[in-house]
Amino acid sequence: MKIAVIGGAGFIGCNLAKRWLGEGCEVIVFDNLSRRGARSNLDWLRKLYPVKTRFIKGDVRTDLNKLLEMVEQVDVVYHLAAQVAVTTSVIDPREDFMINALGTFNVLEAIRKSKKRPPIVYSSTNKVFGKMDDLGIHETKDRYEYKNAPNGISEDRPLDFYSPYGCSKGCGDQYVRDYARIYGIKSVVFRQSCIYGERQFGIEDQGWVAWFTIAATLGKPFVIYGDGKQVRDILYIDDLTNALKMAVEKIEITKGRVYNIGGGAANTMSLLELIAFLEEFLGKKLSYSYDDWRPGDQKVFVSNVQKAGREFGWAPKTGPREGVKKLVAWVKENQKMIEQQLQSK
Repeated sequence: MKIAVIGGAGFIGCNLAKRWLGEGCEVIVFDNLSRRGARSNLDWLRKLYPVKTRFIKGDVRTDLNKLLEMVEQVDVVYHLAAQVAVTTSVIDPREDFMINALGTFNVLEAIRKSKKRPPIVYSSTNKVFGKMDDLGIHETKDRYEYKNAPNGISEDRPLDFYSPYGCSKGCGDQYVRDYARIYGIKSVVFRQSCIYGERQFGIEDQGWVAWFTIAATLGKPFVIYGDGKQVRDILYIDDLTNALKMAVEKIEITKGRVYNIGGGAANTMSLLELIAFLEEFLGKKLSYSYDDWRPGDQKVFVSNVQKAGREFGWAPKTGPREGVKKLVAWVKENQKMIEQQLQSK
C-alpha cells in the first residue's frame, strides 16, 4: 500500500509513518516543516527507511495542486497537519482557522475531486466537547474526577466548541464526517485525548506530558497553569498508531464513524500525579511554579474508548507509568538533540 501522512513530520505523523514503513509500505510525508522538530523527524524517517520514504513540502492552506496530485497516488490519507495549541489560537485565531478549518476543507476537496478517492482518517480533538461545565466534578487532593461519568465521555456527548482552537478543529471534524454522508468518501474521525511519546518536542502550550518529562529529565523549570489537578486520559503513541492502522484495516466498518481515542478510564493522570511520579522515578525534586488557568482548559477529560473496542478491536495497552518511563529513556538517550530543538524556533 501507499500511504499519505499529511503533517507526517510532526510527532504523531512521523511515528505513524514509521509504523507503516515498518510494514513495507511506501509513505509520502506531506509537511511544510514549520513545527519545531519537524526537520529532525523527517531526517529520522529518511535514515530509517531511505527508499520507501517520500517527501512533499507543501502547505494545506495553499498547495491544492500538490494535494490533488498526491491523493491520486495513494491508498490511504491521514490528515494530521494542524495548529495544535489553544493558547496560540487565542492569540491568532485567523491563522488557527486557516490551518485547521480551511486546510482540512482543502484536503477533503482534493479527495472529492480525485478519481481514486482514498479513505481519510482525520485527527480531531477532545476540545470539540468544550468545558463540559454541566458534568458534576469531584475534587480530591491531587485531581478532579467526574461524578457521573465513570467510563469517560462517549461519542454521543453533544459538541460544544470552546476557544478558537475548538471551533477550527470542530469545523474540520464535522466537514470530514459530512463528506462521508454527502459524497460517500470513506472518512474516519478520531477525537483524540492526550497523546504522548518519543519524538514529541513538547512545549508549555501543548504536549504537557512530554514537556514535563523533558523538563524534569533535563533539570529545567516549568509552569503549571491552574492548580495542577486537571486530569486527562493519556495515551502512549504506539497505542495511537495501532488505532490509526486498525481503523484503516477495518475501513468498511469504520467509514463515516467518529471515535473518542485516548487512554480511557484505566489510564488517567493529573498534572500533579505526573510530577509526583517523575520525582519518584528520577529521584529528585522538580522545579516548577504556578500561573493562572488558561482559557478553555477542561478540569477533566477522559475518553470512553469502548466504541473503538467494539467496532475495530482496539484498546490501549501501555499504562501511564510504563509509557512515561519509555519517554524518560528516550529523553536521556537524545538529550543533545532535544536541547537543540528546544533552542530552535
